[in-house]
Amino acid sequence: MRSQFSTILRPLLTAAVLTLAFHVPVQAQPLSNPVATFAGLDKITGRITRFDVYIDETVLFGALEITPRACYNRPSSDTLQRTSSFLEVNQMSLDGESERIFTGWMFADSPALNAVDHAVYDVWLIECKTSTNVPPPDQR
Repeated sequence: MRSQFSTILRPLLTAAVLTLAFHVPVQAQPLSNPVATFAGLDKITGRITRFDVYIDETVLFGALEITPRACYNRPSSDTLQRTSSFLEVNQMSLDGESERIFTGWMFADSPALNAVDHAVYDVWLIECKTSTNVPPPDQR
C-alpha cells in the first residue's frame, strides 16, 4: 500500500513544487542613486523645506545633521517599498556636541514608518535622483 501511495504521490508533489517554482515573482534589483531628496518641517515656523543631499554628504537642517548613506529606487511594478534611503541623523547642541538620534531606513511611500523623532523638526524622504542642480560637495 505504501509503495502504491508513494508512486502516485511523488509525481504529484514534484509537479506541485515545479509549478510553484515557476510562479514565484522575481523582484527587480534596486537601483542605487547618488542624490536623495528630503523635505523638512520646522514645527515652530511651520515652514517646509525641500533639499537635495548627495550620498555620504552631511547637511544641516536646523539643529539636525543629516547624512544619507544610500538611496534606492525600485520599478513601479515592484510590490516592495519603491524608494528607500539609509540615513544617519545627529542633533547638534548649543555647545557643538552631536548626538545620534536616528539611524535606519526611511521609505518615501511610508514616511511615518521610520520617522525622525524630534520635538522641533520632522524630516522625510521624497525621492532618489540621479542628478540635481546642487553642485557636488567637492565643487563648492
